[in-house]
Amino acid sequence: MWRICRDNGWWSRFGKPKRGKRSKPGTPSHDDLVRRRFTADAPNQTWVADITEHWTDQGKLYCCAIKDLFSNRIVGWAIDSRMKARLVVAAIEMAVARRGGLVAGCILHSDRGSQFRARKVHRALARHGLVGSMGQVGSASDNAAMESFFALLQKNVLDRRHRWATRDELRIAIVTWIERTYHQRRRQAALGRLTPIEYETIMTPTTAAAA
Repeated sequence: MWRICRDNGWWSRFGKPKRGKRSKPGTPSHDDLVRRRFTADAPNQTWVADITEHWTDQGKLYCCAIKDLFSNRIVGWAIDSRMKARLVVAAIEMAVARRGGLVAGCILHSDRGSQFRARKVHRALARHGLVGSMGQVGSASDNAAMESFFALLQKNVLDRRHRWATRDELRIAIVTWIERTYHQRRRQAALGRLTPIEYETIMTPTTAAAA
């Protein structure tokens, strides 16, 4: 082969195989500090978080929500067209701001999805003194408190239409339902037939005013 190439003036060319970009390994997962005890004795003691998705004609829309187990109030949420770690960070920042920054020591429990294990999220937890907690892989019951909230969201918002034309249309519907209906109108048996806002106002008026 070398002789034939030489006689004909051919030159061979070798290229290095292309390698895909290697993502940096995520930080280790947290231990499960909740162990399916989805109650709290005070505000900002235990939060649970998860991400849901839904199709629109423009593509998927992702929603990350954080719930305080004391009152079942959604203290933080973020909505985006991409399911990245920044989605979780944005929800955390909203929750911290709504609680007046008085969240040091609060447990944030989630599943072991890559978004929650990302370095950006771990840095956000450390920055605000939050303590990470994660359920077991593939066990939905380890985060049942958020699963039940998203089931309500699915029934009361997402399934109300056969299709959603735009992401903005669905985003407005989700936010309106959370802030107007779920927080202020939907009474919960676990809260003594009070809404999350009413429960916090009665049980912890100082915290409710700050939030």
